Formats: sequence, structure tokens, C-alpha cells
Amino acid sequence: MIVGRHPVVDAIQNGNNFDRIILQKHIDKSFDQQIKTLAKQYRIPLQIVPKEKLNRIYKGQHQGIIGFLSLVSYYQLEDVLPTIYEKSEVPLLLLLDGITDVRNFGSIARSAEIYGVHAIVIPEKGSAQINPEAIKASAGALTKITLSRVPSIAKAIQTLQLNGISVYASYLGADESLSNMDLKSPCALVIGSEGNGVSETVLKKVDKHFIIPQIGTTDSLNVSVATGIMLYAVYLQRGK
Repeated sequence: MIVGRHPVVDAIQNGNNFDRIILQKHIDKSFDQQIKTLAKQYRIPLQIVPKEKLNRIYKGQHQGIIGFLSLVSYYQLEDVLPTIYEKSEVPLLLLLDGITDVRNFGSIARSAEIYGVHAIVIPEKGSAQINPEAIKASAGALTKITLSRVPSIAKAIQTLQLNGISVYASYLGADESLSNMDLKSPCALVIGSEGNGVSETVLKKVDKHFIIPQIGTTDSLNVSVATGIMLYAVYLQRGK
């Protein structure tokens, strides 16, 4: 945790990775604008909160701002993609659309690292916090795999498509089975939230929808289990 105006600004400008920054409501306009500009430039989630919340978190003089450093590093998606192609590897990415449970997040990361996912892409808002519990659930995978934090999953999909990567989403209403998908080519898989699945906005952006076949009558698979099945399907098609 970093407290105070100058320490937080210095930490941002020195390239420290932040999990989030909380800023006091109705703080002076010049500082408010400075922090909002920096948060947007460095893609740091920013929360505007009442002074009382800051007081509960920190008992001393916080000057209206507290920053929480991240336990992991984040990379720009635009920087991640060239490195994959430079290694002559076929891109495989995961896009997490609203995964908020830290244990599911960690389990997904564990499967992703095992099956060679090049990067996990998460939105700046509406994603699980990467805390010690998430890292424990990932068996340490979150400290090994590349993570990219983006303004929105919809925009990330456009970036991937412009770079020759097809984007597929798991959807219970899809007609095509996972086993019939072409997963040998560069692709990214969208994983929806635990309760609502992939959002409608994102479903409209992807190239194809697929469904994981099931025999039983239970509504659906747990999201981390479903992710493991999807990644194993990629592995079977691509081989070692």
C-alpha cells in the first residue's frame, strides 16, 4: 500500500504495477485530473470513494489517495502479441469476461499455464482481484503466466482480430461443438462469468460460438472446469 499524493504519483511514473488506486471524492480539481490522466495512461483501475472509506483503510494522513501495488506484473496486449510470433509459436490466449471469484480465477490460471496459454487478458473493471488467495489457488501459475489488463474485453477482441487471431466464445446456445472447432490456428478463447456467461456485447464481437457437449441434466460446468476442458481440446488438436 502506498499512501499520499507524491508517493503514489512517483510510483506510477516509475512503472510500478498497481492493483488499483482509490481517490477521494471532491478532491481539488488539478490533482483529480492528474490522477485520472495517469490511471488512464497506465491502465490502472481507479475508484472514486468518500473520504470516510480512505479513513477506514488508513488512520494517518492519506492526502486523499491510496494505491495498492499488484502482486503480479501486467503487460500491454499490443506488446504481448509480437513476442508470440517472434518465437514462431501459434498464439493461444484466454479472455476473462467478468470472472470475479478469486478461486476460479486462480484455477483458470493454473490450467492456462499447464496447457501453454501465452497470455490471460482481463478487464480493468469487473475482474477478480489477484491477491494471495488467487495465487494460492493457481498453485503459483499467476506468477509465471503473462497477464494483460485492458480497458475492455470487446476492444481486446478487435485488437486480436486485427492481428490475425480468431476469437471464440463458449455459449450454451451455440450449435457448434467444441470438438468441431479449428483450434490449430491462432485463437483466443473467451471465458464468461460464473453466473451470466459471456456478455452479449462480447458475444457479438467474437468470430464463432461453441458449446461443450454434455450428457447430464445439470445446468452447466463450473467455469474453471470448463476452461480446463477447452484448453485440453486445444492441446489435442495441436499436439506437443
